[in-house]
Amino acid sequence: MTSGGDCAGLNAVIAAIVRAGYPLGYEFIGFERGWEGLLSPPCYRELKLQDIRGISHLGGTILKTTNKGRFGAKDVDGVKRIPMEVLEDAKRNADALGLSGLIVIGGDGSLSGALQLCELGLPIVGVPKTIDNDLSGTDRTFGFSTAVQVVVDSLDRIHSTATSHDRVMFVETMGRHAGWIALRAGVAGGAHAILLPEFPFMVEDLVDFLRLRRKHTGSTVVMVAEGAKLHDNYVGRANLSGEVHLGGVTTQLMDEIEALSPGEFEMRVTVLGHIQRGGTPNAPDRTLAKAYGVHAIHAFDKGHYGHMVRYNCGQMDIVPISEACGSMKIVTTDALDYQTAIELGVFIHRPTTVVVADED
Repeated sequence: MTSGGDCAGLNAVIAAIVRAGYPLGYEFIGFERGWEGLLSPPCYRELKLQDIRGISHLGGTILKTTNKGRFGAKDVDGVKRIPMEVLEDAKRNADALGLSGLIVIGGDGSLSGALQLCELGLPIVGVPKTIDNDLSGTDRTFGFSTAVQVVVDSLDRIHSTATSHDRVMFVETMGRHAGWIALRAGVAGGAHAILLPEFPFMVEDLVDFLRLRRKHTGSTVVMVAEGAKLHDNYVGRANLSGEVHLGGVTTQLMDEIEALSPGEFEMRVTVLGHIQRGGTPNAPDRTLAKAYGVHAIHAFDKGHYGHMVRYNCGQMDIVPISEACGSMKIVTTDALDYQTAIELGVFIHRPTTVVVADED
């Protein structure tokens, strides 16, 4: 099953699992719409070789997915867990279908739920999935490279308008708690300032930086992760269930800049949103996704239940799901991309030297 948000490369994982698993003697079904497909009434489809032919280059997932539904974790005595009645329903359906086990392709929440179901006796192997590249158990996740490339392609176009009009152009990317997309794409695409969830900044310092940029080069491109904080607070809105959807930090930031420097800057914003998730996976993500799929079915065949396949130091191996979901991989000052940005004069969270000969 594919669970949580969609991303480029999911279909390549599905195809690789089935293609590598058939010679091992396995037959496959795919549960539709994530965990909802395993809960009553079950919703699934058979996956034969002809069903996965020609899907690896397609974005999204042929099995569909959801990040909502009955399998969501609830607060139980201060601990987030899937309700036992929901887990038992999933286990009953798995037993009734005669499953040998399950391969779950998902992020931190999906894999945490998978571990709880595994503890009830259903053999499970996990495949990490997130465009944010923030799972601590693996060096890289598929979908990240494609998302970064989408942002870089957008930056190449944004620079043209910024330079032509001497504007300050803001580009808002995904990244709730980890700013890897904004940082990697910002460095690759020549952003002059990169604002990340991990590093608080002073709006006054950013204004000073924009003034220096205007004096020396005219235009500025500012990359903003959606989880970047203003005055140590996230910017977003809560829905009826109390869940906070991040977004709008850039608009609020522009308002504060205008208040501090009335009429000094002509500012525009582009919010890239879900185009970072969608579309065909690029070559690095296709090859990585296929490697995840092949090693996932082999891990299952070897009985490594309760484990997640991971990409580690250029090779694929496994790690217990409990370790992989224990913490989030965030940007730190020793990250190569961070150090590169600082050396190039990019503003992240403190004033820096403006590079006058701006090749970007």
